[in-house]
Amino acid sequence: IYPCHGAGSSCGKSIGDRRQSTIGNERVFNPALKERSEAEFVEWVMSEMPEPPRHYARLKKVNAKGAPIMGCTPTLPPLTPTEFQQKMQDENTVVIDTRSILAFGGGHIPGAMNIALRPEFPNWVGWMVKPEQSLLVVVESERDVKLVTEQLFRLGYDNLAGYLHDGMTSWQNTGLPLKHLGEWTVQELNQHKDDANVTVLDVRGDDEYQKGFVPGAKHLFVAHLEEHLDQLDRSQAIATYCGSGYRASIAASLLQKHGFENVINVPGSWIAWKAAGLPVQQL
Repeated sequence: IYPCHGAGSSCGKSIGDRRQSTIGNERVFNPALKERSEAEFVEWVMSEMPEPPRHYARLKKVNAKGAPIMGCTPTLPPLTPTEFQQKMQDENTVVIDTRSILAFGGGHIPGAMNIALRPEFPNWVGWMVKPEQSLLVVVESERDVKLVTEQLFRLGYDNLAGYLHDGMTSWQNTGLPLKHLGEWTVQELNQHKDDANVTVLDVRGDDEYQKGFVPGAKHLFVAHLEEHLDQLDRSQAIATYCGSGYRASIAASLLQKHGFENVINVPGSWIAWKAAGLPVQQL
């Protein structure tokens, strides 16, 4: 048997990362097949259900009405650094950097949001980007352009302004500004978590946070971070972490975009924290 959804999807809770299974294996190991009454099954399914991303409700309406006929997937036009920078001046434009979190941390376009091109990419674009916004894209490789375009198109993002031709190499060779994002290992996070000038920010979902967190961490779910920036002290160093570092990089890039100067991402995040045997606080 094959899954309808993959790990990281918000279409259900605790979706596994296996690409195939057997009925026998699921009967033995899948908690959904445990013997229950109908009421108990409904309660189990609905408990700890993740909050649906913002684009779900919008796409339900689009699917019911029927999307505009485009004929084919649009072509994302290549842009020179100068053309790319000019289009960035439109306040309705968002720059999505699809490179890995480590590549983004090493150097990126000021104001860019890091949503790395991994299986979670469509989910987090749908959470973080409004459909009416115009999108500029930075890719790791020209080979990624087709996949990025297809996924944005399927999500109903029709205002695709273009991608940076030759990527960050062309940007840096043109002498345009670069921004860097600080990075800490979990050991460094543990060393600095109690510093008076450091805010540790947990950007995971509520259910994840309630199961344990870095001692003293403040919690703001990344999808709602932009609505609660006033709860953060701009004079502090803010270290973001999530489950793996993926959402933490989204959050860190968003904070930089809004003028927070001292922002640090924690690659590996909670997975690495637990693996290192570091202290866990419970509510």
